[in-house]
Amino acid sequence: MNHDTRTGGETRRKEVVSTHSVYGAPCWVSLTSRDLQTTQDFYAAVLGWRWRGAKLGEHFRIALADGVPVAGIAAVASMWQMAVAWTPYFAVADADVAVSRVRERGGTSAVGPLSFPPGRAALLADRDGATFGIWQGELVTNWEAWRQAAPTFVRLHTRDAFDAAIFYGEVLGWATGLPGCCEVEYEGGEVVLRSQGDIVARIDSGAVEAAPDPSVRPHWQVHFAVADVPGCARTAEKHGGSVLREEETEAILRDPDGAQFTVTSRRSR
Repeated sequence: MNHDTRTGGETRRKEVVSTHSVYGAPCWVSLTSRDLQTTQDFYAAVLGWRWRGAKLGEHFRIALADGVPVAGIAAVASMWQMAVAWTPYFAVADADVAVSRVRERGGTSAVGPLSFPPGRAALLADRDGATFGIWQGELVTNWEAWRQAAPTFVRLHTRDAFDAAIFYGEVLGWATGLPGCCEVEYEGGEVVLRSQGDIVARIDSGAVEAAPDPSVRPHWQVHFAVADVPGCARTAEKHGGSVLREEETEAILRDPDGAQFTVTSRRSR
């Protein structure tokens, strides 16, 4: 997709990156919140984010890391009776087709597809109940800039990694061999998704020889790259959050609203 911009009588062609260039890969993350100001204050302290308004209205904000849009925050959890959680959005060429594929394979559609210019979005769940979103259209920001500014990857914790990989592969067009699609590999006991050579998602269900664990609540976990994992953990505690697990290079945190996310050391990427 290209846009024309005119300056001093001259026409420049500005390249606009769309989901067709990285389809199947995570392209955005969003958080539902009950208290927008508390959420903004928390992530500003822990991750150093700044904020700007969003076209969708006063209940929405865009998080900026070094000036790059990296995440959306929506204060709609109470209004829409939604769970407070981080949700990854995957790029698709056609939102309607993707939603149909989800339903055909036992998943569910919670919201959409709805038009949010310059694109269309839907909120879905896989057949084990893990929530995820899809996005068709112009990306909020350059995909490479977004990847470098904040998220490292997203990880699906589920009961059966191979079954989940088949579901998402069929819905999102993974490993089709078409230009721009994601590659799927198995390494280190996990299903690994690569886009343009980089790891962008992992699917984990525990030991390969173990039977699917019915006690696991399938969910997507968003990992953010940070310079100081212990520092983020201490700051989270000081600002009303909590630390669920902490290691030298990674910590699972919970914000004041209860949403879980992971901070991962940039050095370990």
